[in-house]
Amino acid sequence: TTLSVVPTAMNNYALRTNQEDGAKGESIFTTLRKLLPLLAQEGPLLAAALFAVLINSALTILVPILVGDAVDKYIVTHQYHGVLVYCGWLLLTFFGMLGSGYAQTRIMGAVGQRVLFRLRGSLFNKLQELPIAFFNQNKAGDLISRINNDTDKLNQLFSRSLVQFVGNIFIIIGAGIAMVSVNSRLGGAALIPAAGLIVIIALTTGWVKRTNFKSLQTLGGLSAEIQESLENFRVIIAFNRRDYFRNRFAEVNEGNYKAALVAGVANNTYVPVFGLASNAGTLIVVAYGLSLISTGAFSYGLLVSYLSYVNRFYDPLRQMASIWSDLQTALAGWDRISEILGMKSDLAVLPAGKKADEKLAVEFRKVGFSYPGGKQVLSKVSFEMARGKTYALVGPTGGGKTTTASLIARLFDPTEGQVWITGHDARTLTPEERAKKVGFILQDPFLFSGTVGENILYGNSEIAGLSTKELAELIKKEKLEKLVARFDQGLDTPVSSTGEGISLGQKQLIAFMRAVLRHPQVLILDEATANVDTVTEQLLEEILTLLPKETTIVIIAHRLNTIENADGIFFVNGGSVTLAGSMADAVKMLSSGARKS
Repeated sequence: TTLSVVPTAMNNYALRTNQEDGAKGESIFTTLRKLLPLLAQEGPLLAAALFAVLINSALTILVPILVGDAVDKYIVTHQYHGVLVYCGWLLLTFFGMLGSGYAQTRIMGAVGQRVLFRLRGSLFNKLQELPIAFFNQNKAGDLISRINNDTDKLNQLFSRSLVQFVGNIFIIIGAGIAMVSVNSRLGGAALIPAAGLIVIIALTTGWVKRTNFKSLQTLGGLSAEIQESLENFRVIIAFNRRDYFRNRFAEVNEGNYKAALVAGVANNTYVPVFGLASNAGTLIVVAYGLSLISTGAFSYGLLVSYLSYVNRFYDPLRQMASIWSDLQTALAGWDRISEILGMKSDLAVLPAGKKADEKLAVEFRKVGFSYPGGKQVLSKVSFEMARGKTYALVGPTGGGKTTTASLIARLFDPTEGQVWITGHDARTLTPEERAKKVGFILQDPFLFSGTVGENILYGNSEIAGLSTKELAELIKKEKLEKLVARFDQGLDTPVSSTGEGISLGQKQLIAFMRAVLRHPQVLILDEATANVDTVTEQLLEEILTLLPKETTIVIIAHRLNTIENADGIFFVNGGSVTLAGSMADAVKMLSSGARKS
């Protein structure tokens, strides 16, 4: 599933939700070939593991020969000294099987863990390459499930199931050749049940894979529901809606239970069928073998060997019934993983072209935008914002204010037209250049676990290596020290990712200091002071005065007092962006927009 790069349009990044589409259309061998690149760095270890598998398989095939030879040469003739000698050889053979089995398990266990490590790293790095549109269209819990659960299924495949699968194939082939070589008729009769198994596998493989895909999918949905409930637990308590989330969880949990139950039935379907085939093969060999012995065409030792080979042939098949279901689960997980790995960002960086007027901080040229499957938010919008000025975006809820600001910050690309930042087409700026030119402060900024100082340094490559002492000196130079004094332990004040222990106003202080130290050319404030007290709001306004004079400030606000000193006010609604002549005009437009809404 590779999404084409369309630099002037917003892609639909919704991951597959139809299990039928997610688990059909490819043979198992085609899917397995796709997994080979994951093992590209493990060539020498894979060769060593394969060598150990071959030794283990050869010794497994050797055991029936030794047992049958001992029966014919020494047990039938009552030469028990020879029996002891053969027991010694069998003991050595068993020790060889133990050593080779341990070696293959140890090697492939390490291979599986390294593959898991690299795959999770690749998957997480790919997620960081994708635009914000991807995360708007997919649940975080499902993405977490793909990183944790689905990759672990592949780890189990490589560390355990794959080596057993290959080893069992060698044993099955070896046992089949041995049976046919000793007596072609008896060997052919013993293999008849195996032909029936091949038909059953061919008919049911797709069904097994689909049920496992749906099981993994519902597990991802369960993770998403848990994550959403825990994130919104305060709201749940405040509105006393435990019942709603309890019912939602019960519904999703029941869906996962039913899907897992069906997958469990599918995964265990092969075990009794393979057992029946093994018993049928044994019965055929006993009946046919005894008839051959009665005519003198067969010996008791050969019959014992043959029964052992039948077990060697069908026992691995029984094991492969379980391995086969593990393989289908792993391949279903790989389908979900590869869907993300195959995606490409639609925010491609285009080659630098001709520059526009660099005196303008922001310029929209006939910009249109609509979300996938949604109505058009902006239609052929054109406006300009000069450097060093303050502008406000006002309008009714849902009118397109945040979308307009997001286009300035290139969180999305317009579906038509162009956005220019300081004379550059926004699409020609690298993510680093764009982040340096445009700052974005949200109503509820996200903080990382660490300290206040670490959160201030975050994402700023120019000051990332500063020590706490050096950062304190820089903050003093930038006249921000009284803001740091609002924290009990200064720059060393601990901060959690959930913001526990500090107020919303303190979180905004961190976000504003982080933005000021970047010296952005355009700073967007999306309701950044809506939920703070008056004293903190005054502090934040003072911070803005410390920005370079050429910095353009774009304010999104509903409260009119926050925009009364703006140099220009844009009214955003109904797909258009209109410059209001005055504060009074903005108030009239807002009133009119509210009545229409």
